[in-house]
Amino acid sequence: MTLDLLADPVTLTAALVDVPSVSGDERALADAVQAALASQAPHLEILRSGDAVLARTRLGRARRVLLAGHLDTVPIADNVPSRREGGTLYGCGTSDMKSGVAVMTHLAAAVREPAHDVTLVLYDCEEVEAARNGLGRLEREHRDWLDADLALLGEPTSGQVEAGCQGTLRVVVRTTGRRAHSARSWLGENAIHAAAPVLARLADYTARDVDIDGCRYREGLQAVRIAGGVAGNVVPDACEVTVNFRFAPDRSLDDARNHVAGVLDGFDLTETDAAPGALPGLAAPAAADFVAATGTTPVAKYGWTDVARFAALGIPALNFGPGDPNLAHTREESVPVEAVTAACDVLRGYLTRA
Repeated sequence: MTLDLLADPVTLTAALVDVPSVSGDERALADAVQAALASQAPHLEILRSGDAVLARTRLGRARRVLLAGHLDTVPIADNVPSRREGGTLYGCGTSDMKSGVAVMTHLAAAVREPAHDVTLVLYDCEEVEAARNGLGRLEREHRDWLDADLALLGEPTSGQVEAGCQGTLRVVVRTTGRRAHSARSWLGENAIHAAAPVLARLADYTARDVDIDGCRYREGLQAVRIAGGVAGNVVPDACEVTVNFRFAPDRSLDDARNHVAGVLDGFDLTETDAAPGALPGLAAPAAADFVAATGTTPVAKYGWTDVARFAALGIPALNFGPGDPNLAHTREESVPVEAVTAACDVLRGYLTRA
């Protein structure tokens, strides 16, 4: 299909949604975006990397702003193609984050003489394991394309600036026992019962709140899965409790590991996933200017986003997009039409005013 990047971003959002792009299957959408940029945005230098599409100006401006968004979505839940009902656009990816991608791609193509140099980075496989994330591949293979004074991630934030992000750590706690017939349970040791102190510690845990640059980050330590059992008549000899720690970005990854190890001292832990958070970065001039342009007060980002990748590179990064994060990944995923237009107006103002 042919995308009209110069159409209004609501129409472009619908067109993007109508090209399925579940993680690992973004090629058709990447092809369409690349072709549209090549034909409609001659002022941009374009790079294709796998199923990621990048474009940038080279105007010699004093500041470079990077607009980043992922092309992929979670699996479709009978919500493609898009549909519009009144002032709301429904469909897979409308919130997370094809509306953000539409706004950013539209502006990269339409604003030919921005006040700041602009880099557009549209990448693949954000919704799956970190090892497949296209932004990581771009960092390894095309690092210079990521240089910027500010990176804006089009993640759904309901038009609010969400600064930084939480870190995440996942561990599996294992308890063991001894099998026996449940009719003669005194001959065994129940591994599921042995996990009770783990659950008790988590239930009694008091999560920390921390204020960083005026943003309140709330931590959480939760059991998110429990597995055990052999049969309906067997005392189980193994149990696994998966625990997820969402931590404020003032903790390093090692600090988070040590904290969880302390809370669950005495138990066998195996780490299965870890990613550091990102500090708000609001003191950076480009970030402060963007916040001022939105006319909003920044809040903490609950969850992990790719702002952490930019922060690790020393690039200030913020989350800003029209979608509602509470609707992401749902069958009812949608975005208000006026929210898309408002986000586009804010970002256009920032890109065109020195």
